[in-house]
Amino acid sequence: MATVPVLDETGARVGERELSPQVFEAKVSVPLMHQVVVAGLASLRRGTHSTKTRGEVSGGGRKPWRQKGTGRARQGSIRAPQWRGGGVVHGPKPRDHSMRVNKKMKRGALRSALTDALRSGKLAVVQELRFEEPKTKRAAGILAALGLEGKVLLVLPGPTEDGAVEKSFRNLPNVRIAYAPSLGTYEVVAADRVLFTQAALDVVEGGEAA
Repeated sequence: MATVPVLDETGARVGERELSPQVFEAKVSVPLMHQVVVAGLASLRRGTHSTKTRGEVSGGGRKPWRQKGTGRARQGSIRAPQWRGGGVVHGPKPRDHSMRVNKKMKRGALRSALTDALRSGKLAVVQELRFEEPKTKRAAGILAALGLEGKVLLVLPGPTEDGAVEKSFRNLPNVRIAYAPSLGTYEVVAADRVLFTQAALDVVEGGEAA
């Protein structure tokens, strides 16, 4: 069974935690993770981009010149695509970019991402995080003590009552905060380091085992 050291806020080792093999010893499927990540990013697209076709552009109702005898190419409308100010050919239209991914695929992709994070050494666990009031300087000090650099994903078990933890870390430009019940594959893959609290690990392992 895989294990991970548990650290306190000063970076000192206070114990060791066994990890659920169902979550952290899964088969790493890169194609599955890619499909889920692409679907997640696609769902963020609003799909409101739009261009006008030649039938939607105003004007151009009259033929610009007669069909024959001018020496110029025949034209039927000044709003044809080849004209400046004309309609757009095959341009984007409002549409839904979402892609269907079922729950089983999402769970499998998240397990793959967490297993890969553990094997690559970017997973870290802190015993707990307590803030009586928001302190960004203290939050930065904790990350430094834990040796976490680059893009850090902080996973909490859920929103805190006073929001002090979130307010302390969210001002750091390289930190992203996620909650264990809604943890996504993209968040884990995109991070250089992933920091769990013990309580957050309990939620992830409990939810994935269901």
